[in-house]
This record gives sequence, structure tokens and C-alpha cells, in this order.
Amino acid sequence: MTETMRVLVVDNDPRFAELTATMLERERDDIEATDVSSADAALETLEAEPIECIVSDYDMPSKNGLELLEAVRERDPELPFILFTGKGSEEIASEAIAAGVTQYLQKQPGSDRFTLLANQITNAVSQYRTETELRENERRYERTLTTLHDTTRDLMRAGTKREIYEAAVETAGAILEVPIVSAYRFEPAEGALAHAASTAETRQLLTPAETIGRGDGLVWEAFSEGEPQYYPNVRAAGVTDVADTVSRSKLVVPLGTHGVVVAGGERPDRFDESMRELLYILGANTEAALDRAEREQLLREHDRTLTEQNEELTRLNHTNEIVRAINRGIAKASTREEIERTVCQRLAETDRYLCAWITAGQETPSPTVWEGIDVTYVDRVREDGARAPEAALIERALEAESVQVAENVLDDEAWADRRKAALTYGYQTVLAVPLVDAERRYGAIVVHAPQADAISESEREVLGELGETIGHAIRSVERTQAMLTDSRLEIELECQDPQLLFNRIGTVVPGTITLEGIIDRAQETVLFVSIEEPSVDEILEQAERWAVVDSLSVVSDGEESTLFEVTITPTPFVEILREYDAHVTSTTTSDDVTTIALSVPSQIDTRALVESIRDHYPETELTARRETTASVSSTRFDARLEESLTAKQFEALQAAHYSGFFEWPRESTGEDLAAALDVTPPTYHYHLRAAQRKLVSLAFGPGSN
Repeated sequence: MTETMRVLVVDNDPRFAELTATMLERERDDIEATDVSSADAALETLEAEPIECIVSDYDMPSKNGLELLEAVRERDPELPFILFTGKGSEEIASEAIAAGVTQYLQKQPGSDRFTLLANQITNAVSQYRTETELRENERRYERTLTTLHDTTRDLMRAGTKREIYEAAVETAGAILEVPIVSAYRFEPAEGALAHAASTAETRQLLTPAETIGRGDGLVWEAFSEGEPQYYPNVRAAGVTDVADTVSRSKLVVPLGTHGVVVAGGERPDRFDESMRELLYILGANTEAALDRAEREQLLREHDRTLTEQNEELTRLNHTNEIVRAINRGIAKASTREEIERTVCQRLAETDRYLCAWITAGQETPSPTVWEGIDVTYVDRVREDGARAPEAALIERALEAESVQVAENVLDDEAWADRRKAALTYGYQTVLAVPLVDAERRYGAIVVHAPQADAISESEREVLGELGETIGHAIRSVERTQAMLTDSRLEIELECQDPQLLFNRIGTVVPGTITLEGIIDRAQETVLFVSIEEPSVDEILEQAERWAVVDSLSVVSDGEESTLFEVTITPTPFVEILREYDAHVTSTTTSDDVTTIALSVPSQIDTRALVESIRDHYPETELTARRETTASVSSTRFDARLEESLTAKQFEALQAAHYSGFFEWPRESTGEDLAAALDVTPPTYHYHLRAAQRKLVSLAFGPGSN
């Protein structure tokens, strides 16, 4: 459909003005003419209506045609103006041309004059429209360039990639004036394009695809090619993108490896060359902005990493200083209480931690030593017992033998009962450090720190090593005290558990089984066991079926009992004895019940010892507990003897004693013991003689009294 041309006819003769308007409309259907009879009326109409051409008479009363032209040019210098007059002369024609009239036409008789006038109007309006559109395009292009310039500045100032994507689509929507504009970012991990931003109009018309996978439609095709792609007719291309049923033409501009900008038009061939060029420029600017944002992000991450590393190094140095101070303190301590007091004081007096306390219990934590907290808090922990959140933390630390941390007690449901206390005392992080050595657990240190998430992995490792150091120190002072003190505990157990080796032997032989002695090695344990009237062959045959027994041999065969040497891999029972520094004084098995007498240091928690045994051998009961006293001189003599003998000499002397070698008549020979210890007879006799000589020297030499 041809666009209507709005024409204004001005003539001081109203009848002729009306006639001209009517004839012009007859000549061309696309002309819509309005007639007025004065220049002033023409100017009013021009102000009120969209006029594209003025046809004016020359000779008019208030203003002539050229004066009207001058007034019109002040409003619109390019509006077509045809001087249609009956008063013709070369002078008027020259004056009209000089004034800038579009055409000059005389009112000649006949109807052809209106045909000529209609043609001149059509040509003038067509040229006017073309020039107007050209000027508008130029102005639009200038505005677009200004918008692009402003957008580029905004893109370069944007702090995040998200802001850049949003600015790009908003600018593209504004300069292209199309309904569909979206941006997608490339996600390398997923190998897909993920939706990053869309204009508001886009979101009203459709739901943009959240992701565009590999090989999925035109957008992926353009991204994979790495070059802008224009699809004038999407339907003709034979491919439609998911969730986009609106676009009929599509322009896809890759943003390097960052993603794409997609613009869709509502009709085919919507994007002319200049529009495409504008989006290409915007795409290049957006890619540069994304590159810049990525570099800045990497720099920020690098700076943040360096800052975190420096902070971590500072914290670690601080922690190491604390550990060194603690190590110096516990090196001077002579009792476990001194060690625990030193540790709590050193931890609590630093800025790194608020307070610290130590508990020997696992299931029901009870602070024994504390610094930095008051007795109210201590009483609360003791009252809560196994329900205390600290109990679970300590239990995990001891079971895993590693530092356990409650990162933020204010946000942890398990610590809800401690929220008021945490706010009162000002702590957010709580950690439990197990006190362990290779054989025993001595409880845990509980430390409170003011900030949340305050403990790094490196600090955990350092504190874990500190816990081991403290455990070794406690064990060392306890062993020293055990050698110097004359007080030990003797406990008696009865075990019917079939997992115990003696009870298993008891299922094979009817007589009494007695443990004569133990030689404890690192990788194995040698037992000397006497059995009343055994069936030797049956015992030897059965022992081959037990994985725990490495070897079993007869040392001596008496009239009433036979002495066996049994080499076994360390069992849980042996491991527990090592852990608690306990020694077997006697073991007797009869009627499927083994009675075990143990000697342990007086400071050992016998309840914990019995519970540890019961964990592996449930059918075990404590039947007696008593304190024994040995002379200080005998205790010191035992220690000096063990220190003076080598491991081989001590084993040789133990084996001779347990096997009845020193009895008369001898119950075993040196050859028997050499075979039991897996050495040659000369080697065994050499070690035994050396041990006897040192024993006699200790008994009768200088300082023996």
C-alpha cells in the first residue's frame, strides 16, 4: 500500500483552492489535499497537521507566495514548496527560484495543468522523503555511535561480567530497535552456552533457553565458527532454536571465547548492513570489556590468594611461636599436671585463642585444667556430661586421632545450647586436639577462638603435631614417675570370651593352662605357656589352624605339665597392654575361664583400661583391684637392670627364667630356648652369659646397696 502524501493548497480564491485540491486527489489516489485561502491560515495548518508539500498562489493579500515561503523555510528548510500562480513573469520566476522554491508552475487553461502539478508534487515529496530518511538515518547513526561510545565507556567501567552482558544486550536492543536480544556465556566445564542476560522485551515475548548445548542450533553454529553469522530468513535456514518462535531473522555475534550476543528480528531480512556493522562493533567492544574483566578477576584472585597466603603464614608463624613456647614449658615439667597447666596457660595468654581446657575423659568430658574461662563454664560442661557438644567433638578427635573443629558454633545446630555462652565469652570456633602417642590416648585439649572459620588446614596440622608432642611428654613423665614410685595398681580380670587365645587353647585341652612369661617384641610376642597333661600332637595340629599363632613348639616335657613356646602376632590384648603400660603378673585358664592379673601404674585410669579390653573381649569382668607397694630400691634395681641389658640379653634372661632353665633339675635346655628364640645355641648361650654377668654386677658391684 502506497503511503499517502499530505498536500496543502493555498490560494486567495477559495473556489480555486478547493478545485485544485479536488483535482489533485482525482489525479492520484495517494494525494490527500487540504485547501486554505490565506498565508496565515496556511501557517496555522502547517503547525497543526503533518504536511509534506505546499502548493501556493503568488498574489495574496496579507502575504504573497514568496513571503509565505520565507515563513515556511524558517520552520522546515527542506519542505517542498510549489509556486502555482496565474501571474507569471520572468522576474517572479527568478525571484522564486532565488528564494528556494521547489517548483514554479503557471496556472494554464485546461485540465493538464493539474496532471503536471500532481506529477511535480509526487516527485518533490518522493525526493523530500528520501532526503528526510537519509538525514534521519544519519542522525540515528550519529546517536547510535554516541550510544556505542557511552556503552563502551560503561563496559570498561563495569565491575563484573554479568554487568557487561546486561549492558551489551540493553545497548543492542536500543540501537537495533528489535524485540529479541540475548547474551550467552560459554561454560567450559559443561561445554555449553549458558544464558547470561536478555532485554525486558525479550523476556516478555519468550523464555530464553537456559543453555545451548554443543551442536544445538544456529547460535552454537555461529559460536563454534567464531565469526558473526547473519540469517536473513531463519525458516529458510531449516533450523529453529529452542524457545525462540518469534524471530524471523537472526544475527549472532561471537564474543571470542566468552560467548555470544544474539539479536532476532520479527520479519525476514530485518538487519541491514549498517545495523549488522553496529552490532559487530558492539560485539568487539563487549569482548574487549570481558577480556579486561577476566584479567582483573584473575588479578583480584591472585591478590586475594597472596593476601590469604600472607595471612595464613602470619597465623602459622604465630601458632609455631605458641607451640615453641609450649614445648619449652613442657620440657621443664616433671608431672602431668605441670604439663597440662603449662599448655593451657600458653594457649590462653595469646591473642590467637581465648581459652583452653583439658579433659582426660572421652564420653563425659570433665575439664581438669583450664585457663581463660571461669568455673561457671566448667561446671556447665561437667553437668552436661555426654550431652555436651564438646563431648561429641572430643570423641571424634580421639577416634580419628586428628584435630576436629566446630567452624562456627553460632550457626551450628549441635551447639545451640552454647550460643549464649559463646556470645558471652566471645568465641565462635571450638577445636579439640587429641593428646596421643603411639600407644595411648591421654584425653584432649579444647581450644576456643574468637573468629568463625578461624583454623586453617596448616594450623590444624601444627596443632595435631602439638597434641602428639604433649602425649609423648605425658607418657614420658608417667613412665619416669612409675620407675621412681613404689606404688602400683594390681587388677584381676576374668575373661570367658572365646576370642582370647587362652580360652581357645582351653577348648582343646582339659587341664589348667598357665602363662609362665611373655617376651614382647615389636612385630611379634613370644609366650611361655605350661599345660597340664596335654595332648601335644592335638595342640600342635590345632595351632596350625589358628592365624594368630606363627609357631608353637615344645620347650620341655615334665611329668605333670608341658612347657610350650608360642609365637603370635600382636593381638588386641597385647596392644592394649602396651598402650596402658600394663604388665601381666599371672594368667591361668581353667574350665573355659581365664583369670588375668595385671600390674599397672597407679596413675592409669583402670576403668578406661578395662573398657578397652572389653571392647575387644566383651565377656570380661573386673573381679579385683588393689594397690601394691614395692620397695623403692627394688623398683630402681629393675629399671637399672633393664637399662643395662641389650634387648637380646634381656630376652635370653627372660626365656631362661620362664622356661625353668634355672630350676634343678632343669626343665629346659639352652638348645630348647635357642630354638624357641630362633637363634643358634652358641648365640643364645653368649647372650645369656652376658646377661647373667651384668645381673651379678648390679647385685654385688659398686653402688648395689
